[in-house]
Amino acid sequence: QVQLVESGGGLVQPGESLRLSCAASGIILSFYTMRWYRQAPGKQRELVATITSNGSTDFTDSVKGRFTISRDNAKNTVYLQMNSLKPEDTAAYYCNAHFDAWDYWGQGTQVTVSS
Repeated sequence: QVQLVESGGGLVQPGESLRLSCAASGIILSFYTMRWYRQAPGKQRELVATITSNGSTDFTDSVKGRFTISRDNAKNTVYLQMNSLKPEDTAAYYCNAHFDAWDYWGQGTQVTVSS
């Protein structure tokens, strides 16, 4: 059974940092393109960050320079480091694993940025 489990969300003040983790079981993450999405209330799900199996990364414009995505294949885990958080980063964050015909989602972790 494949599971992606996100963790690390929480309530922080503007300017602070969080690191989200996405731990996988049942699949070998190194084969997968991993993505972080987010969805704020009343808004569509948005692609935030991507890391390919060879380590190439990409980010949506609104988080460039603030967020980084990385993977630890030995731990079968992907991370999203979020710095200089803004209230508009508030959302539920989901990790996604994609390879060929296989596509898996985690259950999400809530990030709230508020003073």
